[in-house]
Amino acid sequence: MLSCSTCWNSARHTDGEAMVMELADLGFSQVELSHGIRISLVEGIQRAADKGRIQFSSLHNFCPLPAEVTRPSPDCYQFSSPDPAERQRAVRLSFQTIDYAVRLGVPRIVLHLGRTPRAISSEPLLQLALEGRIHSRLYVKTKLRLIEERARAAAKPLAHARECLLQVAEYAEKKRVTLGIESRHKYEEIPCESEMLALLDEFPGPTVGYWHDFGHVQVKHNLGFLNHLQWLQKTAQRLVGCHLHDTAWPGKDHLPPFSGDIDYPALLRLLPNSTLFVFEIHPKRDAKELSEAREKWTQLFGP
Repeated sequence: MLSCSTCWNSARHTDGEAMVMELADLGFSQVELSHGIRISLVEGIQRAADKGRIQFSSLHNFCPLPAEVTRPSPDCYQFSSPDPAERQRAVRLSFQTIDYAVRLGVPRIVLHLGRTPRAISSEPLLQLALEGRIHSRLYVKTKLRLIEERARAAAKPLAHARECLLQVAEYAEKKRVTLGIESRHKYEEIPCESEMLALLDEFPGPTVGYWHDFGHVQVKHNLGFLNHLQWLQKTAQRLVGCHLHDTAWPGKDHLPPFSGDIDYPALLRLLPNSTLFVFEIHPKRDAKELSEAREKWTQLFGP
C-alpha cells in the first residue's frame, strides 16, 4: 500500500482539505498526516475525511502540533528528556495524537523516542565522509569515540524514553492503535539498533512495532554503523510501516525514491506486498518529481 506524508506540503497550506487533496490529485489515495499539522489545518482535514475523499494511513507524533509550536517538530518534547515536566508533556501530547488517530480511524502512529545529550554528535563523521576520508584512521578513531561516549551517556535517556513508552503503549492498546518506533537518522538518537531490538523484545506486538525509514537507515549504512539489508532482515517481522525517501552520499536524505543511492529492489524482496510504504519527501522537491517517483514506484512494485 502506497501513501504520502504531508511533510511535503503542510507548510504551504492554510486549509487542511486543500492540503490532502493536493496529494490526492498527484495520485495518492492514502495520506500520512505528518508532524507539521498545525491546529488550523484540522478542520479542513476533517472535511476531507467526512467526504470520504482521502484515506489516512498513519499519523506522525505529534499530530496535531501543540499550539505553542508553529513549525514541523517531532522532537519539540522528548521522551528522553532529563526534565520530568517535558517528558510528561510529551506523553500527554502522544495521548492526544492517539485520540486524533481514533477520531480519523487511523490505525498507525509513528514515534520518535528522543536522543542522548546534545554534546554527542555524529556530524564529524558526516564531514569526514564528505571529504572522502571514511577509510582513514581519523574516521575510525572518531567513530569509536562517538560509540564510547554514547554508550556512557545513553542509560538515563533510554530509561526515560522507555518509561514514557510504557505509558503511551498502554494508552494505545486501550484505543487499539499501533505504534511504530522509527529508525533514527543519527547514531546519537534513541534508539540505536541494539536498543531497538531490546525494546521490540520487551514490547511484543501488536501494539508496538518497528517503523523502517529507508533514508535514515541508508545514512547509517553509509557511515558504517549497520548493513541495510541485514538490518531489515532482523526487523521485518515486526514492521508496522516504512518511510520512503532516497539518499545522496553520505547523509543527504528525503530525496524522491530512485534519485539516490538506495537499492529498493534488493531490499523490498524481504517485505510482503501488504507493507505500508509512505513517501516522505522534502518540501523543496517539486510536484513533478513526486509524481514521477510515484509512477515509477507503482510500475515496479504496485500501488
